[in-house]
Amino acid sequence: MKTPSLPQQISASIKVFGLGFRNRTVRSTFSVAVPTATIPALFFLLTAPSPAQFAYVANADSGDISAYSINANGSLTSVPGSPFAAGIEPFSVSVDLMARFAYATNFSGNNISAYRIGSNGALTPVSGSPFETGAGPISVAVDPLARFVYVANSGDNNISGYAIGSNGALIPVPGTLFSAGFAPVSVAVDPTGRFAYVANKMSNNISAYRIGPSGSLTPVPGSPFPAGIGPRSVTVDSAARFAYVVNEFGNSVSAYRIDSSGALTPISGSPFPAGRVPIQAALDPTARFLYVANRGSSDISAYSIGSNGSLTPVPGSPFPEADQPVSVAVDPAARFAYALNRAGNNVSVYSIGSSGSLTPVAGSPSAAGIEPVSVALTRSVLK
Repeated sequence: MKTPSLPQQISASIKVFGLGFRNRTVRSTFSVAVPTATIPALFFLLTAPSPAQFAYVANADSGDISAYSINANGSLTSVPGSPFAAGIEPFSVSVDLMARFAYATNFSGNNISAYRIGSNGALTPVSGSPFETGAGPISVAVDPLARFVYVANSGDNNISGYAIGSNGALIPVPGTLFSAGFAPVSVAVDPTGRFAYVANKMSNNISAYRIGPSGSLTPVPGSPFPAGIGPRSVTVDSAARFAYVVNEFGNSVSAYRIDSSGALTPISGSPFPAGRVPIQAALDPTARFLYVANRGSSDISAYSIGSNGSLTPVPGSPFPEADQPVSVAVDPAARFAYALNRAGNNVSVYSIGSSGSLTPVAGSPSAAGIEPVSVALTRSVLK
């Protein structure tokens, strides 16, 4: 029997188990029929603001993952047992939408560690972890339906794709490994789970792929798409309308409109100026603001996002950050931002104002491991 396409599967039925739903927690299992045309809006709804519960930080030099519970004011408290052992030089961490599993790529170990997330935020390795990747795995992304995991292998110029088993174990998808550009350093999956995007740092472009029912990747028409100089990270807004690429050597952010095929078209005015040596960007879940960690100028650039995807600095931007920020994340309720300070070995926490401005919260920064490089946040769910 022919396997239905992803849109058909979603249109037929979507089950949500204990998902943080806006500012409430869904306490029962339900199914709804969803027309294909409403899929992007559905994913925005499912990923709409709800409180963050845990934060996970990959510490490259200490080879571990710091885990924190997130307090009401955004401040961080280490969970019991933190930090948790990873492989050699963990460089990227990601979690699934349901906060069941966490995945960390080990850059010098050429593998990926997989963990089950406990009710208190503690991490327990899943059976079979770590799982083999290509050479130099530097970035990991989990698709929004928690079906697949994708890893950018910077040393092999390709992407590893995995299906997620019921216990969190990773199973290579058919056709893996998938060719990318030269030095792929960042991978992102759009909120509909239909497309994946990869920043190729040394070929100055973005590879775009359609995700098949089995998790295999097929280049979209026109891929790869030109970027600025040294694209370092790529992110997609919650409505799957726009993609943003941080250009490390160009000190800028490229902005694109995403069409129905997944192809990228530059937005008028792109690229937009950033600070010196920008490393990574994060969008708030309402797609109103974009934040960029600038390692060279030790600050955070903040932008409001126009209706056409264009970027305008918010009042007060850039916001000083003393210790070479290399990663930034926004909590699912769009209330707080978290910046990793590679030189300071800590995490700065900011409250987000109505204009997108950043204000340090009491108790910030919080200690991390040695050389924190990646942060991931979970939303509040029932366990």
